[in-house]
Amino acid sequence: MPFSYKPLWIKLVQEGMTKEELRIALGFSSATIANMGKDKYVSMESIDKICSYFNVQPNDIIEHVEEPPQE
Repeated sequence: MPFSYKPLWIKLVQEGMTKEELRIALGFSSATIANMGKDKYVSMESIDKICSYFNVQPNDIIEHVEEPPQE
């Protein structure tokens, strides 16, 4: 998927928070956190919860990554 959650991981470091603490605070499943760790799809509801929790916009926690052209 052409999206990366790298900005979210940076935000967690800035906040002194672990992925597990985020998971517990927002009631996410382990699978949701694992999918984000692999830059896989998560629901817009999950993105909304993260944005509301940190009071940020989606572009503060995800970024579009251009995929290399397929040959």
